[in-house]
Amino acid sequence: QVQLVESGGGLVQPGGSLRLSCAASGSTFSRYTMGWYRQAPGKERELVAFITSAGSSTNYADSVKGRFTISRDNAKNTVYLQMNRLKPEDTAVYYCNTPRTFMPTIGKGSPPLWSWGQGTQVTVSS
Repeated sequence: QVQLVESGGGLVQPGGSLRLSCAASGSTFSRYTMGWYRQAPGKERELVAFITSAGSSTNYADSVKGRFTISRDNAKNTVYLQMNRLKPEDTAVYYCNTPRTFMPTIGKGSPPLWSWGQGTQVTVSS
């Protein structure tokens, strides 16, 4: 079973930036599409960005497009989420995981393959 450890969250003012990291254990990381999910208070967890196994394709939720950038380093078994121009509505716990398909659906229709990590809290507030 792959273990996922997210880090990099924190409290930031609107308009600020954060870079999230997710380290995965095991030797199969490079085979999988990886995604960043988030769960805001009182809402369902949803997929907001993904990157395919070799990094050739990415996709984003409309709400973060142009502000967030997903990337990966397969040599380090790590996926990143650069978040710029943060808004209060980006406040959530952020998780990484692999969706069950190569090109998953952005939003709520992409259940993960592995168990969840602990996530990392992002709070955007002045």
